[in-house]
Amino acid sequence: MAKVLELNFTTALGKTAKLTVDQPVEPIDPAAIKTAMEAIIASNAFNSTSGDLVAVEGARVVERNVTDYEII
Repeated sequence: MAKVLELNFTTALGKTAKLTVDQPVEPIDPAAIKTAMEAIIASNAFNSTSGDLVAVEGARVVERNVTDYEII
């Protein structure tokens, strides 16, 4: 199972931009995530095609299961 932490931000144009973190440390600490997201916004380290990151929208852990099948 692959897990990623999705960090969702609102951009200057009112759209959503997403950053993902592979293999997040669990349990998730919402306060630490919010602080980190605010630091990302303040640093202006990332930009998107829809403008600068301006607000925290939310965060979630996404878990994905993949099953490969051998085709004969």
